[in-house]
Amino acid sequence: MAKVLILGGGFAGVEAAIFLRKENHEVTLISDREYMFIFPTSIWVPVGITSFDDVCIPLDELSTVHGFTWYKDAVTKIDVENKQVVCENKTYGDYDYLVVAMGAHKMTHEGIENTLSICGKPEESLKIKEKLDQLVENRRGKIAMGFGGNPKDSSSVRGGPGFELLFNVHNMLKKKGIRNNFELTFFAPMDKPGAKMGAQALDMMDVFFKKLNIKKHVGKKIKRFEEDGIVYEDDTKTESDFVMFIPAGKGHKVVVESGLPVSESGFVKINDYSQVQGYENIFAIGDTAELEGPEWRAKQGHVAEVMARNTAANITKMEKGEGDFQGYQKHLNILCVMDSGDGAAFVYRTDKRGWMIPMPFVGHWLKRGWGWYCRASKLNKFPRLPGM
Repeated sequence: MAKVLILGGGFAGVEAAIFLRKENHEVTLISDREYMFIFPTSIWVPVGITSFDDVCIPLDELSTVHGFTWYKDAVTKIDVENKQVVCENKTYGDYDYLVVAMGAHKMTHEGIENTLSICGKPEESLKIKEKLDQLVENRRGKIAMGFGGNPKDSSSVRGGPGFELLFNVHNMLKKKGIRNNFELTFFAPMDKPGAKMGAQALDMMDVFFKKLNIKKHVGKKIKRFEEDGIVYEDDTKTESDFVMFIPAGKGHKVVVESGLPVSESGFVKINDYSQVQGYENIFAIGDTAELEGPEWRAKQGHVAEVMARNTAANITKMEKGEGDFQGYQKHLNILCVMDSGDGAAFVYRTDKRGWMIPMPFVGHWLKRGWGWYCRASKLNKFPRLPGM
């Protein structure tokens, strides 16, 4: 049995802890939050479909159910040479394997303080709700939602939740009978935002925008955000009473400064088995790691969990002196249910094919069901489905 130290309590870190414990390893997890946040279903917090607590899984419960130890602490330094992880409250060492699952930091933009992100700190979902509630109370307004890019790493762009929240806001306003009083705008700096989902999906997104009367402003770099809108590189402006913006990811500052090998964007360089290049006993998984593969590749929760399960299996094989390690590359795909509040679309993309299948009404409840399943299965209240 090996001693494994995990940094991060998100999808990747928690999944690694669960599956390492299944292999009877001694597991310690460090997270700066007291809960695992289910980001894919947090899109419903701002529109009042679900509560903040419903998208949080307490780490106290997870650690009790699965038998790992966890500490609430913030990592300030990873000292690879001395096998120590320095945190705000304590220094942690005495591990055989280190699993880095700390997520990513965000690209910086001038005036970013004038925006909120559905993919930022979990508390921002509540702040978005406050902004939307104020506009609903006023019964009119201009709302802009979009996402940014990282020209050095296309996998770190997270656009799906931006589309989903925008469609959910449209549906909420429609239900309240005030949609015609609001101007909704989608924006992004790339010419074809959402192209990584495939050509069919890209065409269907345009259909959705026209059908729902959502304006589109794409293909111009963002110069800055102001209190009343977005200014682009040509000094044109989208006026808005509220801007929701998802910046692309970049390497976590602590990880970049750790001395571990990183890409140009600051993501940890790994092999197919999620081992950090040059370090047999250090693994990097989830948003922390550099994903290699096709241009359309994307950092999603299910890919992070595959990397986590592989890491648990590979550490066990190493301890037993076995080979035949498990890799993540063959599992790369885009898979999501893009929710609109009153329906959804199933999106799937691989090297060979890409689909976007509309699922009116039932799609929304399928995703709601997945949210329940995610929470229940991780707490061992419902059996795991194969491959999940």
